[in-house]
Amino acid sequence: MSDSNTTDFTNPSTFILLGIPGLEAAHVWISIPFCAIYIIAILANFTILFIVKMDLSLHEPMYYFLCMLAVADLGLSTSTLPKMLSIFWFNSREIDFSACLTQMYFIHFISVMESGIFVAMALDRYMAICNPLRHSSILTSPMVAKIGLAVVLRGGMLVLPYPFLVRRWPYCRTNIIPHTYCEHMAVVNLACADIRVSSYYGLFLAFFLSSLDVFFLALSYTQILRAIFSLPTKDARLKTFGTCGSHICVILASYIPALFSFLTHRFGHNVPLHFHILIANMYLLVPPMLNPIIYGVRTKQIRDRLLRLFTHKRT
Repeated sequence: MSDSNTTDFTNPSTFILLGIPGLEAAHVWISIPFCAIYIIAILANFTILFIVKMDLSLHEPMYYFLCMLAVADLGLSTSTLPKMLSIFWFNSREIDFSACLTQMYFIHFISVMESGIFVAMALDRYMAICNPLRHSSILTSPMVAKIGLAVVLRGGMLVLPYPFLVRRWPYCRTNIIPHTYCEHMAVVNLACADIRVSSYYGLFLAFFLSSLDVFFLALSYTQILRAIFSLPTKDARLKTFGTCGSHICVILASYIPALFSFLTHRFGHNVPLHFHILIANMYLLVPPMLNPIIYGVRTKQIRDRLLRLFTHKRT
C-alpha cells in the first residue's frame, strides 16, 4: 500500500481517506456523536415520510416538498456516514477511484437539489399567503411533480462536470485524501496538472447558484412579510407567520453551516486542518438531522399526527 501512495500513476485505482488528521486517537470518540446523528436523521426523516404518506390531509404541495427534502436528507447522510464510520471504527480507509467520484457527485448533487427544494418551498409559501385563491389551482400535483423533476435535473446537470473533470486529471503526487469523504477540492488538489478549470467551475457553481437561490428566497419572503404585516390583527399575523417559521429555520440550519464551511475552506488558511474537516462534516450531517425535527416540532399538523400515532400505539 505504501508503494501506491508514492508511485507515479495517472489514474489511481484507490484513494486513501485519512479521516480527521490530527485527531486519529479520538476517532472512536468522534464516531459516537456522528453515529447518533446518523441514526436520528434516518429515523426522523423516515417518520416524516411515513406520516405524510399515511395522512391524506397532508397530501398538499408543502408536504410533498417536505418529503422531497426528507429523501434528499436521507441520501446526503447515507452517501457519507457509512464510510466515515468504517474509517473511525475499522480503519477502513481505502475507497475505489470510481466510488470516490460517485460519492463526490452525489454529495454535491444532493446539496444543489436541496437548495432548489428550499426555493420551491418558498414559492409554495408565497402562493399560499400572497395568492391563496389561486394556490390550489396553480400548485396542483402534476405541477409539484414537474417542479420536483426540474429541481432534480438542475442539480444533476450542473454537478455532472465535477466527476468528468476529476477523472481526466493525472494524479502523480499521492492518493491520500486528508478528509473523511471525497470532497471535490480535496480530490482535485491531488492532481499534478492545471486544475483551474475545476476550481473556477466549483467557485462559479457555489457563488452563482447560491446567490440565485438566495435571491429568490429573499424575494419570496419579502413579499410574504409584506402580506403578513398588512394583516389587521396581531393574532392573524402570528398565525400566518407560523406557517413560514419552520421553513425559515430549515433554511438557516442549512445555509449557515454551508456558508461557514465554504468561507473557512476558501479563506481560513490559518485554521487547523482538523477544524476545516469537522466544519465540513457538520455541514453535511447536522441539517439532515435538524430538518425533520424542526418540521416535526413547529408544524402543528405533523406534530398532532405524530402524537396521535404514539397515543394509538400505547392504547
